[in-house]
Amino acid sequence: MAEDVTKGAPPRFSARLLGILCVVAAVTIFSVQDMAIKWLSGGYPLHEIVFIRATVAMCLTLAILVPLEGGFRNLFSKRIPLHLLRGFALVIGNMTFFTSLASLPLAEAVAIFFTAPLIITILAVPMLGEKIGLQRISAVLVGLVGAIIIMRPGSAAFQIAAILPLIAATAYSLMTMMTRKLGTAEKASTMAFYIQFMFIVASVLMWLVAGDGRYSGGGDPSLEFLLRAWVWPSNVDLAIIVAVGCINAFGGYLIGQGYRVAEAGLVAPFEYVAIPLAVLWSVLLWNEWPDAIAWGGIALICTAGLFVVYRESRTKG
Repeated sequence: MAEDVTKGAPPRFSARLLGILCVVAAVTIFSVQDMAIKWLSGGYPLHEIVFIRATVAMCLTLAILVPLEGGFRNLFSKRIPLHLLRGFALVIGNMTFFTSLASLPLAEAVAIFFTAPLIITILAVPMLGEKIGLQRISAVLVGLVGAIIIMRPGSAAFQIAAILPLIAATAYSLMTMMTRKLGTAEKASTMAFYIQFMFIVASVLMWLVAGDGRYSGGGDPSLEFLLRAWVWPSNVDLAIIVAVGCINAFGGYLIGQGYRVAEAGLVAPFEYVAIPLAVLWSVLLWNEWPDAIAWGGIALICTAGLFVVYRESRTKG
């Protein structure tokens, strides 16, 4: 437990504050990463960016984070299959979300992705045997309505790519279920190692299948981002990708630590800092303001998600 920075404050307060700060820092890091990947989506294939990012993050994890938490013996976990399955779920989540960024405004993609707490609530029934009441069921429905409002199916503004953040949210929710199965016995650095390992494996497989660009050329921005040929990045772009890898390593570690040292019900609402940050990047870099319909959907998703987190914390508290 971290040393208390407030004189006279109880140690539990210190752990809670540390957990909140870790989650806010992690969410800020991931938001910067999302912005950078959207920025690069017009010139490089996603699997190339992911490969460089994951390789840099893996090096930092092995050089700094693993030794900080007891050394390399922690990597020889008895739950390696679950670690790999968890990593695969996050690979699917990241790949589908990042692919959507080539077509969608960042703020809208992030808002749709934040249906994840609602999907977690649904999945907890069959996977964890949890029971949910009418209030949480209603919140889930409200949040999903918000996602549909942003996606606007049947209208001229609808894009197939808008489905991808929903797929990403589902994959992330499955990953969260597996994180609960792993519990607190596994170190955050161990979980981070296997996630980066799966990213490297997945990006190498994508390179072998589509790295020469044989399937590109369809014109759809998201498919082009996924399938275009590998090219050597410019010095500036390479520096951006390496920087994304560096911060990603620490972001993954911080989010794990945040949920380890403090109650999930306390720190989870602070993940919603990602939505105003996404709006900020959208406005500053692409001059993309969400319209009134999108704002309505965002409000419904945030309200429903925060209510579900609140109800869960009350139920478990």
